[in-house]
Amino acid sequence: MMKKIYIAALLIFAATAGFAQTVTKSDISFKIKNLGFNVVGIFSGLQADIRFKPNDLAGSSIEASVASNTVNSDNESRDNHLKSEDYFDVAKYPKIIMKSVSFKRKSGSNYTGSFNVTIRDKTKLIEIPFTYTESGNTAQLKGSFVILRTDFGIGGKNLILSNEANVSVEAEISK
Repeated sequence: MMKKIYIAALLIFAATAGFAQTVTKSDISFKIKNLGFNVVGIFSGLQADIRFKPNDLAGSSIEASVASNTVNSDNESRDNHLKSEDYFDVAKYPKIIMKSVSFKRKSGSNYTGSFNVTIRDKTKLIEIPFTYTESGNTAQLKGSFVILRTDFGIGGKNLILSNEANVSVEAEISK
């Protein structure tokens, strides 16, 4: 009898626990002005533990990271400079990390998440508006936000490089 109760409790817990959703596609891009011209690039290889439930925002969480050495601006010389100590210092700080703190529903499929973003061992709380839409066995997360590169010690006191970088993140996940 005790064994049956234990198994039933375990099954109920497993059925109600938020299983991690698997990332099947991702796109992380950035845009920043350098000498007045837009420089665009991407990061690849998003790793994420997504437990987002629109009907249980308090029980939802997202933790994601990307290897900083995957930065690609379609210019090898610039990419090597971005990987150096002046910018991402990929040898010392191999990952860029985002961890959710809380979520709020704005309207429909529009949400705002508070995330601790860590770059170069510096963490800042950033509000990120995003959409979450479900279709069949997949869901899509899309968000865009601005970071200040100097908040994370990227690029030093470079006067020709904008302080604001626009970041866009899209992820398709299986449910």
